Amino acid sequence: MRSASWFPAVAAALSLLNGCAIHSPSRAAAERPNILLILVDDMGWTDLGCYGNGRVDTPRIDAFAAEGMRFTDAYAAAPVCSPTRASIMTGKTPARLGITNHLPDQARFTPDNPKLLPAECEDRLSLDEVTLAEVLGASGYRTAFFGKWHLAPQRGEDQAEWFPDRQGFERNVGGNGWGGPGRSFFAPYEFPGLVSREEGEYLPYRIGEEVRAYIAEHAARKDDAPFFAALWHYTVHWPMDAPADLLAKYEARGTGPGIRDVRYAAMVEALDMVFGQIMDALEEHGLADDTLIVFTSDNGALDSVADLAPLRAAKGYLYEGGIRVPWMVRWPGHVAPGTTSAEPVVTTDLFPTLLAAAGVERPADTPCDGVDLGPILVGSEIERDAICFHYPNYAFHRNNRLGGAIRSGRFKLVENFDDGSVELYDLQSDLGEARDLAREMPAEAASLRGRLAAWRAAVGARMPRPPAPGN
Repeated sequence: MRSASWFPAVAAALSLLNGCAIHSPSRAAAERPNILLILVDDMGWTDLGCYGNGRVDTPRIDAFAAEGMRFTDAYAAAPVCSPTRASIMTGKTPARLGITNHLPDQARFTPDNPKLLPAECEDRLSLDEVTLAEVLGASGYRTAFFGKWHLAPQRGEDQAEWFPDRQGFERNVGGNGWGGPGRSFFAPYEFPGLVSREEGEYLPYRIGEEVRAYIAEHAARKDDAPFFAALWHYTVHWPMDAPADLLAKYEARGTGPGIRDVRYAAMVEALDMVFGQIMDALEEHGLADDTLIVFTSDNGALDSVADLAPLRAAKGYLYEGGIRVPWMVRWPGHVAPGTTSAEPVVTTDLFPTLLAAAGVERPADTPCDGVDLGPILVGSEIERDAICFHYPNYAFHRNNRLGGAIRSGRFKLVENFDDGSVELYDLQSDLGEARDLAREMPAEAASLRGRLAAWRAAVGARMPRPPAPGN
């Protein structure tokens, strides 16, 4: 895997961070973009109008997609949240980090009498990892985090030691070890990093207000320091809670293709409203043209609430419904509006891509598994062998088969660890992964399987284990 850098960087060292050299940007601070990284929780590839859903109203996100580049073949690094989040922060694949499941990797997810025991999984993002926020902060960016972190322990007196403000963010609003808001998105809620202000307050709206206030504060500061803000929504994750007006709207609209659960549809539109308000704030304060914005999701949606057709399966599975996600980029003056890309990309790519956009060199002493997508954004190409996935753990529903997957060109291979079987799909003609070609194309299947095994060895992937004799 090779990355092409699209902004030259000078060699002058700015600082040393965890032993990794961080270099100064090649451009003046005033020329560097603000960066807003929006990550939605559990949003499926088919949830938005710009991805073909004609029954859920998402006008602001759809307009945003038309103002930049929309990726059709984008992937989360894992079919569940924490590994994907870790991949974004470090540029390392979850397999290399040892964070391969949602945290904490609780034993209760292992089914009774399993064929395999899950691989060992770290329960937090190590402070030894060099994060995107740390690198950007060391190069002069102001940094802020809003929403769901889920890369820290959920409990314990020292849990705050692994919160975003210990991983490079100057400000943390709501980021902790929790995987969701608790019993409801409506106040009263109270969890580490955020306390509700009034009865009935809707968490997505509150997070949006916090981001808008941060934008106004930045504009009022009037200095040359750009900002990196990570808005990682708790929504549209379970529980299914939506404002009464939107819920009534979708109850009247009813279920059917595009809407499996009216509560979920209402949550998606509420998210769109928050998104629009943040875009308006950037415009109001004169920052819209100076801000690079990325919008994506941490994994596929829950099939109990979202209609993922034509994709197969959903969150927690290595089929397309679990890992293919919406992904859009807007950067005025750099990314042409109304463009699309069918190049396979993965969340691990965000680390090198955003550093390159900021004119900051990647840390030289730590591996990076992502590819700088800058050439794609300006209409060129990247060099990549394949995208690989490793999920050796049981998801919350316990029904997934432990395994791995590799996407290379039009072909995707899924390997099942329990019996060593493989499945081969041509995604160009069979997006729903309905026709297994492994027997028809044994040479292609064998080649992809070998490449997947070699990748696992290269990144030190942990494997599942057979149960103890007698168990």
